Amino acid sequence: MNEGGSGVGPILAHMFEQAPNFMALLRGSDHRFELANPAYIELVGGRDIVGRTVAEALPDAAAQGFVAILDEIYRTGEAYSARGALFRRQGRPGEPASDHYLDFVYQPLLGADGKVDGVFVQGADVTERFRVQQAQRESEELYKGLFDAIDEGFCIIEFFDGPHGPDSDYIHLEANAAYARHAGIENVVGQKLREMVGDEAEAWIERYGKVLRTGEPIRFQQELVATGRFLELAAVRIEPPSRKQVAVLFQDITARRRAELALAELNATLERQVDERTAELMAAEETLRHSQKMEAVGQLTGGLAHDFNNILAGISGSLEVMAARIAQGRVAELDRYITAASGATRRAASLTQRLLAFSRRQTLEPKPVAANKLVEGMQELIERSVGPAIAVETAGAAGLWTCFVDADQLENAVLNLCINARDAMPDGGKITIETSNRWMDESSAQQRRLTPGQYVSICVSDTGTGMTPEVAARAFDPFYTTKPMGHGTGLGLSMVYGFAGQSGGAARIYSEPGQGSMVCIYLPRYGAADAAEQAREIEKGEAPRSSAGEAILLVDDEPLIRMLASEQLEALGYHVVEAEDGASALRLFESQGPFDLLITDVGLPGGMNGRQLAESIRALAPDLEVLFVTGYAENAVLNHGHLDSGMHVMTKPFQLDHFARRVKALIARTDD
Repeated sequence: MNEGGSGVGPILAHMFEQAPNFMALLRGSDHRFELANPAYIELVGGRDIVGRTVAEALPDAAAQGFVAILDEIYRTGEAYSARGALFRRQGRPGEPASDHYLDFVYQPLLGADGKVDGVFVQGADVTERFRVQQAQRESEELYKGLFDAIDEGFCIIEFFDGPHGPDSDYIHLEANAAYARHAGIENVVGQKLREMVGDEAEAWIERYGKVLRTGEPIRFQQELVATGRFLELAAVRIEPPSRKQVAVLFQDITARRRAELALAELNATLERQVDERTAELMAAEETLRHSQKMEAVGQLTGGLAHDFNNILAGISGSLEVMAARIAQGRVAELDRYITAASGATRRAASLTQRLLAFSRRQTLEPKPVAANKLVEGMQELIERSVGPAIAVETAGAAGLWTCFVDADQLENAVLNLCINARDAMPDGGKITIETSNRWMDESSAQQRRLTPGQYVSICVSDTGTGMTPEVAARAFDPFYTTKPMGHGTGLGLSMVYGFAGQSGGAARIYSEPGQGSMVCIYLPRYGAADAAEQAREIEKGEAPRSSAGEAILLVDDEPLIRMLASEQLEALGYHVVEAEDGASALRLFESQGPFDLLITDVGLPGGMNGRQLAESIRALAPDLEVLFVTGYAENAVLNHGHLDSGMHVMTKPFQLDHFARRVKALIARTDD
C-alpha cells in the first residue's frame, strides 16, 4: 500500500489493499495524495501519485474539472457523488487516451477545528456496464425510431382475463405513430379494447384470440366500424405464449376498398348492360332466324307444291284415261297408264323420303357398315349414272373403321353426291371418292359442329366449276338449286345433310370457283370391330307365297292401307287378322293367337303406340317377329333407330311385292 504516514491498523490496511473499488486519500487544500490502493493506481494507468498533488500527478484529471470539484468541497464542506462520470485517461507516450466511466464519491474529512482538511475518494470503474447500457439505449432509440418510421400501423396487445371470461379482453402495450393515422384512434397505448370499441370487440378478440391459442399467423381484412376504416391486417403471436401478447401490423385500405366496391358496382352495371344488349341481339337474331325460317318454309312449300302437282297430274291423268278406256271397253291399253301412275307414285315416295331425310325424320335402319366395301359395290352403278365422259376413281383407306348407319340411305347419299358432281362437269372430268379415319379434337369437331371423337369420312370430289362462298353457304337449303328449270329438285344435298345429321354425324362442303368441289360426310365410328354388313339384296321376281298358311296380326289405323296389305297377304296364302288400334290388337292376340308375325303402324290411336303394342305382345310371345310400317319417322318411339332383336322397320309408301318378300323373310327368320 502506498501511504504517506502511519496510524492505519493492519486489518484496515489489508482491506484497503484488497478492495475491488478504487480508493484514495487526499490531504490539504492542494489535494495531495496521501494514500491510494492498487485499484486506484490501475485506474490512473499505474502512475506514481502518492505524495503528489492531483494537478501534478494527474494533469488530465485536472483538465477535466476534477480539481475544481475538490476545491468546491473544501469551500462548502459538502460531499460530491457522480454516476457514469467520464474520465478520459491520458495514455503513455505514443498510446491513445482511453475513456472510463466512473461511479464515485468525494467524501470531505473534517479536522479538529471542524474544517475540511482532507477528501476520501471511493468509486468503481463501470465502463463495461455503461457501454452495455449505452448500447441498449441506442438499440432502443433505433427500435423506437424504426417503430415510429414504419408507414403501417403497428401495435402490441396483451390479453387478460375480464368479466367476460379468460382472455376476453386485451390492452394496447405499444403503438407507433402510424397507428392513429391508419386506425383513426389517438393515444391508444394503455387503452382496453372493450372500452374503445365495445360493440365490435368480440370480432377482434375472436381473430387475435385464435392467433394467441394456436400460434398460427393470420392475414385478413376487416372494417373498424367505430372509425369507418377498412383495414388490412397481419397478426403473429409473441413468444413464449405465456406472455399472452400478439403483434399486429396493419394499414388503412379504405380508399382501395371503396374503389373496389365502385369497380364491382361498375362491373355489375356493365354486366347488366351486356346482358341486356345480348338479349336484344339474341331477340333480333331470333327474329331474323324466324324470318329466314319462314322464307325457307315458303321456298320448301312452293317447291313441294310444284313437284307434287306434277306427280298428281300424272297420277290423276292416268286414272282418268284408264276410266275412259274401261268405259269404252278398251282394256288392252290399260298397262301403259298403270305403269305411268305407278312411276308417278314412286317419284312421290322418293320425294317424301328426301324431305324426311332433310328434316332428319326419316326412319333409318342403322347397321354396322364397311364403307370401303359399300363404295366398291357401288362403283359400277356410279359409272353408269355419271356417263362415259366422267372418270370415277376410289381411294379407300386401309384399316378403315366400321360405321353404324342405314346402308341403303348411305348409298343414296353417295349416289346423290356423284350425280351432283357430274352436273358440275358438263364437259367431263373426274370424280374421286375417298374414305379415311378421322380423329376430331375439340377444335376440329367444333368447326364441323360435331362432338370430339372418332369418325369415318366419305368424301366425293370433282374437277368441275366449283361454287362461290354464297352458293356453298346455301347448297344444303331445300329446293335451292343453280341448275336450269326442270333439271333438279334442289333436295339432293339437303337429303345428304339431313341423313348425316340424323346418323350422328355431319356433312360439309369445301369448294372454290373454278377449282371444283368436295362434299364430305362424317359418320361416327362403330364400337364393334369389323362387324359384318347386315344388308341383304332382295331377289327380284314374283312375290313368294305362304308355305303353311301362317297367321299374321295386321294393325293399322288407316283402313285403305290395312285393306290393301290384307288382300295382298291373303292372296299369297297367309291368314290375316286385322286391328285398327293397339288395345283391340292386344285383345285379338290373346283370343285368336298364336301368330307368326306382328305387322303394326307406329302411330296408333287410343293411347298405345306401335312400339308399346309390340313390347306388350312380346312379353307374351318373346320370339315373335315384329315389322313396323310407318309413313312418318317417330324416331323417339322407335328408340332413335336402335331396335331390339326381332324388330324391323319398313317405310311407307312401299311396293306390295317388296312388302310380301319382307314378310316371307321374317316368317322364315332369314331377314337381318
